[in-house]
Amino acid sequence: MLVDDHELVRQGIAAMLAKNDDLTLVGEARTGREALEIARKELPDVVLMDVRMPDMDGLEATKRIKEERPRTAVIMVTMHDNPAYLKEAVRAGAAGYLLKDVSKDELVDAIRQVASGGAFIESQMLKGMLSEMKPTGPVPPAAKNLTKREREILALVAEGLSNREIAERLVLSPETVKSHVAAILEKLNVSDRTQAAIYAVRNGLVESATA
Repeated sequence: MLVDDHELVRQGIAAMLAKNDDLTLVGEARTGREALEIARKELPDVVLMDVRMPDMDGLEATKRIKEERPRTAVIMVTMHDNPAYLKEAVRAGAAGYLLKDVSKDELVDAIRQVASGGAFIESQMLKGMLSEMKPTGPVPPAAKNLTKREREILALVAEGLSNREIAERLVLSPETVKSHVAAILEKLNVSDRTQAAIYAVRNGLVESATA
């Protein structure tokens, strides 16, 4: 789903996406409030979310969409490369962000990555964000379903490691790690590895993330 108050921007992105058979545009919205309504109806896997819009901004819309559909991945689209804003966006539930001057190939790659549980946030920035967070309550029931190996992998995800880096650390194949990460996202009911890392720290599932 595309969310932007500028019709030309939506038309441009839609035209780029139309050339990819594996991507389907299910809806367009001009405001954050309209995005909420369409998301409830169309149930998108990925949302490209503008930041500044009338009625409701992208951060608030992202937060509300994630509250209702945690498995929907949101990519914030902005004109400004601002680390402080990125932190706020990720805390709202975004998988990461793209600048509006992104190329077609980068845009399509980003959508595919977050659709499969990936994220767009630099590992050192993620670690810095997590170091500022503290556990907010008891371990939720869903987290207790994680196996010992899944918790081990989740801790490394929270360190900002990629699947390949985790595979090398644990002497596993990247495919095995990918399967474990997918299971973790399913059990925790989150859309991507960034949100899995935040979930882990907020719920006291990992100790190393804040070290």
